Amino acid sequence: MILRVGLTGNIGSGKSTVAGIFKVLGIPVFHADEEAKKCYNDPELRRDLVHQFGERILIPGGEIDRKALAAIVFNDPASLEYLNTVVHPLVGKAFTRWMTVQTQAPYILQEAAIIFESGLGGSFDRIIHVSCPKEIAINRVMKRDAADGNSVLKRMQFQIPDEEKARMADFVILNDGSSLVIPQVCSIHAMLLKIGA
Repeated sequence: MILRVGLTGNIGSGKSTVAGIFKVLGIPVFHADEEAKKCYNDPELRRDLVHQFGERILIPGGEIDRKALAAIVFNDPASLEYLNTVVHPLVGKAFTRWMTVQTQAPYILQEAAIIFESGLGGSFDRIIHVSCPKEIAINRVMKRDAADGNSVLKRMQFQIPDEEKARMADFVILNDGSSLVIPQVCSIHAMLLKIGA
């Protein structure tokens, strides 16, 4: 059985940057958050979401307006929980399908923001957490999403604090803008190759 590695980190931590380095090293990466976005095209899921949240989450043409949906769920924990319970199984199925074709890799990575929050920690052999000071993460997200600080903080409050995730993970990569990330990734990569051998 191929070694399954989770790559997580809070919003603005730089998970995608780290995932890109692993890709350069030849490791297949499944982007759970990107897959979740694709799930919104599923007609059955769209029906469920419209039934739950109303047509205010649709843009003209009937597609899901992800910004409108985010505005609802990041202001209401019960709505966020509902969204996660309907989207996660679809992402899980997509990951299982994707994993069956990754036969040549020494290990595989799943990049996902809420591995610990969704109780999926136990489904990985090892977990890497990308750590970043809160202020830096907020600034990154504000620049990336053209968002204001308050909306970023709202999204952050639904995530387990960075320090706690770092304690729960097997490996931690510090991405604070001054620590060199590539050597940290290469070191973890070397350890994972030994574990997977």
